[in-house]
Amino acid sequence: MQHLHIQKWTPDLAYAVGLIVTDGCLSSDGRHVTFTSRDIELIESMRSILNADNSIGKTKNKSSEAYRLQIGSIELFHWLERIGLTPCKSLTIGEIDVPDRLFIDFLRGHLDGDGSVTTYLDYYNSKKDPRYIYRRLWTRFISGSKKHMIWLQKMIHRSIGIHGRLHTSKANRIGNSMFVLKFAKKESMILLDKIYYSNNIPCLSRKKNTYIDFIKLQ
Repeated sequence: MQHLHIQKWTPDLAYAVGLIVTDGCLSSDGRHVTFTSRDIELIESMRSILNADNSIGKTKNKSSEAYRLQIGSIELFHWLERIGLTPCKSLTIGEIDVPDRLFIDFLRGHLDGDGSVTTYLDYYNSKKDPRYIYRRLWTRFISGSKKHMIWLQKMIHRSIGIHGRLHTSKANRIGNSMFVLKFAKKESMILLDKIYYSNNIPCLSRKKNTYIDFIKLQ
């Protein structure tokens, strides 16, 4: 059992909390925090930020394999509870008590955990005119908790001044709906410019590079 003392908020810690909110899990035993991801880059970032010396494991299901980091720390567990996380949080999580000044770092972790940055060429109107080909950019945040996504949308608007669009996806195979907060090209460019405010911040490089490559083609 490790003793991880959370003394003060930092940008990197806010980023790690964003990852835990999306792809993390607080165990029912009151002492273990587990983070799972298919991206080893995120696992390594989490271990470094929390100064954890735990080994990295692997977990498999029928369709994919993921990396797994489990940290045994009562201090970390209770600190995460105090800021708004709980065991079995996926459908019930609400607001997270993250400092306003570090919300963007938290949001970057949220994006790297369960969000997406996608681009594509839209040929829908090209039959009318070959010039009507548009390069689209979408940013999405996803959660099984509607109240969490309402809070996230409110915080993004308060911090950056953009709204996005919140909608409900179809129920998954176990009957749970997912809530998706989407930003189209204009708002995505504002949002991602804020999220990637420095070259020296932890982030999932493949998502950042999708945005950087899009900007280069503008």
